Amino acid sequence: MTEIILVRHGETEWNASEIFRGQADVDLNATGVRQAELLGEYLSGEKIDHIYSSPLKRAVKTAEAIAERQKTGVNIVENLIDFDCGEWQGLTVEEVKERDDVLYQDWLDTPEQMRIPGGETLEDVLNRAMPFVVGSVMKCREGTIALVSHRVVLKVLICALLKLDNSHFWDIRIDNGAITRFAYDGNHAVLTSHNDISYLKEIQCRKPNDF
Repeated sequence: MTEIILVRHGETEWNASEIFRGQADVDLNATGVRQAELLGEYLSGEKIDHIYSSPLKRAVKTAEAIAERQKTGVNIVENLIDFDCGEWQGLTVEEVKERDDVLYQDWLDTPEQMRIPGGETLEDVLNRAMPFVVGSVMKCREGTIALVSHRVVLKVLICALLKLDNSHFWDIRIDNGAITRFAYDGNHAVLTSHNDISYLKEIQCRKPNDF
């Protein structure tokens, strides 16, 4: 079995302001930098064989904080890039609602059926991300891999590993800096922990953000 450690990147100003990020290359804010530092410390006692990251800065810098403690490098993987949210990129939730509150409600009610104008579907994300996960597990075999990515990508992967369809997208919470772990053999996955932000207690001055 391979242990998969799924990591959501640290906070950005767009997370804190509830702005849709999509594939915009938004950097970590000061809180996100500290989250990444604490994450690296938290995982430093474990041996991680391979670290993979989305190419966006917020994920790469989070992955580098892990890699520094592991004395290894970060493998950049396009398959793990954030959800393309098309015309919503750079807009706040309130701005999206003002544009089309019906479409936004569809996103909340039936995300598995939604294509944001100009963007991807959750199925598109699944089709690019899950084959990479399976391939990386087959390569690693009995080791541990860390995948640093984004809220939408990680929720889709968690659903797939649990053999749930994307209609369960909103049944999963994953905060900035959170860690979710699976034991996985390429066919069967066992969830061993989820949304672990216990190591962030020192900087939790506000409610954790699942946006």
